[in-house]
Amino acid sequence: MEGTGGYLALVVVGVAITVVVGQILLRTGQPFLEDVFQNTETSHSINRLLVVLFHLLTLGVLGMISVIDIDSITGVQQIVFKIGAVLLIVGIAYGVSMLVLLRIRERRRQQKVSADIDRSIAEQRRGVGRFRRGANTDSEGRTPADQPED
Repeated sequence: MEGTGGYLALVVVGVAITVVVGQILLRTGQPFLEDVFQNTETSHSINRLLVVLFHLLTLGVLGMISVIDIDSITGVQQIVFKIGAVLLIVGIAYGVSMLVLLRIRERRRQQKVSADIDRSIAEQRRGVGRFRRGANTDSEGRTPADQPED
């Protein structure tokens, strides 16, 4: 890399991208996490933890990549390459975390549907919402079809 100037340029640009993307994740991730966890406090806490994790991972990767020297490219190309590598690694990590959260959300939805079906079956077995045998009889135990016509 072209000395201290190139190194500082990479760090400043990397930190700026990290902060901006972290704020976007913080603001836009909240509704999704509320849908996943069905609890505002839990989703808010997890959102903050995920953003902190994002910042730590991104800055850690940025720090490691910033000290690697690539002989085949120099100057601005090397800075662009390193920023691209940071973004690619962070994007992959973000995609994996989204897949995990999507699976959690889908599992919770399946559990809710299963519980609704179980409740519906239990209600049907108890006779809730159905006609019960013998419920439509007169004082002598006859149904309307068994009663003599006038």
